[in-house]
Amino acid sequence: MLISQVKAADGSIIVAVREDGGEARAVKGADSLYALAMEAANSGRALKDVIDAHGLGETVDLEAAAAAKAFLPPITHPDPAHLHLTGTGLTHLGSAATRDAMHAAVSKVEEGTTDTMRIFRMGLEGGKPAAGQVGVQPEWFYKGNGHCSVAPGADLVSPAFADDGGEEPEMAGIYVISDQGQPFRIGFAVANEFSDHVMERVNYLYLAHSKLRPASFGPEIRLGPAPEDIRGTSRILRDGQVVWEKPFLSGETNMSHSFANLEHHHFKYGLFRAPGDVHVHMFGTATLSFGDGFRTVAGDVFEIEAEGFGLPLSNRLTIASVDDVTVGQL
Repeated sequence: MLISQVKAADGSIIVAVREDGGEARAVKGADSLYALAMEAANSGRALKDVIDAHGLGETVDLEAAAAAKAFLPPITHPDPAHLHLTGTGLTHLGSAATRDAMHAAVSKVEEGTTDTMRIFRMGLEGGKPAAGQVGVQPEWFYKGNGHCSVAPGADLVSPAFADDGGEEPEMAGIYVISDQGQPFRIGFAVANEFSDHVMERVNYLYLAHSKLRPASFGPEIRLGPAPEDIRGTSRILRDGQVVWEKPFLSGETNMSHSFANLEHHHFKYGLFRAPGDVHVHMFGTATLSFGDGFRTVAGDVFEIEAEGFGLPLSNRLTIASVDDVTVGQL
């Protein structure tokens, strides 16, 4: 089942569900996916059972919604500060090579001896623990809250001070926390973990700065566990023409960590088990245009799609105006 949110003409949220390749229909009496997910989490029922209990109403034309830029992020929180955008890196086979070379050059050390390569190898050796055991922890980063969550079809706005605005095609896990503090996964979605790779290249310790950018995911969430082998395509369009395109792989077949291990090392922190919160956690990639030497410009459109995950995710790159930030004295 695929789940999405569309903005109605009156400003309300339509929660649309469908089978892959099928017709979407609105969930009756659903204020939002968040409301449905919390109903499931707090009642001990599966989300599909909650949706079935609500029933389905009129059909929803998702292609028309995409053309009209009427998609909302597939999950939103009534208070955006309670939606967390986070991620893990160096989790995919082949993901370390570009960053290792970059960090070796900056640090003036031999390739293969950087912290990048060390943590990647740690994942290869201990990222898929046996059932009941805890594996090695991954690299982790914070991107922002719901104010940084960009709707499919909307612009990804790079700040004026940024050195670069580059895509990262990833899978994101979507979670809610029950009133009892229990994390529950809704499913997985395609995501663009938009980052500043030029800034990161200046110094590895700028990684945190480079990740404080907006991100987009969806437009549809695939309910349930992720396939073991996920195959997708990431492309960049300029003036309507494809100027860069490459396949990307995800799923545990192509990863050095299991999803369960990555989830454990995120939700082991009590901070991330606050009742009622939403988490969108991005699981990394081995494919990005920056690694091929491609440089994006304002107006470029990122398109990311993966088989079995619904409609493509599309966002245009724009650049923000300069903010004059001053700190007042009380």
